[in-house]
Amino acid sequence: MENIYLPARERSPEVDFRFTENHLSLRGEAYPEDAASFFGPLLKALASHCESIHGRELRVDFQLIYFNTSSAKALMNLIQILEATASDGTRVVIRWLVQEDDDVMREFGEDFSGELKNVHFELIQI
Repeated sequence: MENIYLPARERSPEVDFRFTENHLSLRGEAYPEDAASFFGPLLKALASHCESIHGRELRVDFQLIYFNTSSAKALMNLIQILEATASDGTRVVIRWLVQEDDDVMREFGEDFSGELKNVHFELIQI
């Protein structure tokens, strides 16, 4: 599968999905006009990749500074794919990177981590 790189735009985050390294990162702001169109292909690629990496580690870095409700739903869908993958035996690590003074993103990270039973979640202050 060919890597995916989407540069950050005014309303969408940078996406860097390196399949050969089992690493996905999302950085920036996420409030695209059509969250389903933006996140849909990414969710599909993630689900497909997760089916092929059984037993290896997958790392996902979130370094978001803002996202809207539609994007939050897409992120939750993404996290559910990761949780299902981890429950099938793949080590999945989510690193939720937050600025020191960003209490809102810290709370979102804590909320998302509450949905996880099998994924290793790290809240990292940067």
